[in-house]
Amino acid sequence: MLYSLARPLLFRMDAEAAHELALASLKLIERGGMAPLLAGAAPAQRVKLMGLEFPNALGLAAGLDKNGEYIDALAALGFGFIEIGTVTPRPQPGNPKPRLFRLPEARALINRMGFNNHGVERLIANVRRARYRGVLGINIGKNFDTPIERAADDYELCLAKVYAHASYVTVNVSSPNTRNLRQLQGADELGALAGKLKTEQLRLADEHGRYVPLLLKIAPDLDDAELDAIAKCLLKHRLDGVIATNTTVARAGVSGLPHAGEAGGLSGAPLRDASTALIRKLARLLDGRIPIIGVGGVMDAADARAKLAAGASLVQIYTGFIYRGPQLIGEILRGLPPAAP
Repeated sequence: MLYSLARPLLFRMDAEAAHELALASLKLIERGGMAPLLAGAAPAQRVKLMGLEFPNALGLAAGLDKNGEYIDALAALGFGFIEIGTVTPRPQPGNPKPRLFRLPEARALINRMGFNNHGVERLIANVRRARYRGVLGINIGKNFDTPIERAADDYELCLAKVYAHASYVTVNVSSPNTRNLRQLQGADELGALAGKLKTEQLRLADEHGRYVPLLLKIAPDLDDAELDAIAKCLLKHRLDGVIATNTTVARAGVSGLPHAGEAGGLSGAPLRDASTALIRKLARLLDGRIPIIGVGGVMDAADARAKLAAGASLVQIYTGFIYRGPQLIGEILRGLPPAAP
């Protein structure tokens, strides 16, 4: 109810400024102990996956809290897990503003943020200050000015830095807003990157005495051959999970709307069906050997159930949260099927 009253004001503001104001307000609400009331009561439905225990199957996707500044406030809303980032080795400002656009007629966003973040050291400091002890994913990327042929160095550095502070680590090779990044989804490039990071993951597991799952986040804009190659790479290098999907460069469902021509990744309701279809294909290719986290266009409980029915084990939201607010969390959790005993 509170968010439905605030949304008209927020939506009259610049999208990025509204984003920052909403998160700052949520932090104040959490400090007052009121954040759990925003989402509404929901049953606990524990999910065991990748050696982790999730209180429920609904998580927050990376991108909302890039620097880990709002972990406690977001966790208080009832998410089963929180993913922060994308973080890069060095701070970077991202792409020029404006770079975030609403398409309310389509319940969609277009962003070309460009991995704007304060760098991995600042993120780690924020994680250390947080009281949250639940499942925390950290999403890692490369700096914009790191040559693509040296991208693995950035990912390896970030993995080593965040390893001790993460429940799982996600390798983001699928943002459309960093030049040439999606080349890393190619069979040869991805194989080399996955092999190097898997070796580093195992070294870090020995060093820290704790195994932290390593996941890959992929784009929705993959043809069948590309998806097949990615699935084979995931299995060959024994990655622990895959997040499907990131934003799309396609504009199906928004053509002709204001801001539809802006460069960047499209998220929200128009992405739902393409993301779910890709999850279904990927689930057949992986045949249960690697779990899938489904994300992309989850705007209500039915969308979340569709992702799970397609083969996902967990679901994440982002744009739906922007449009629906915290009440979406409770609505989805109450609408999910009971967890298996």
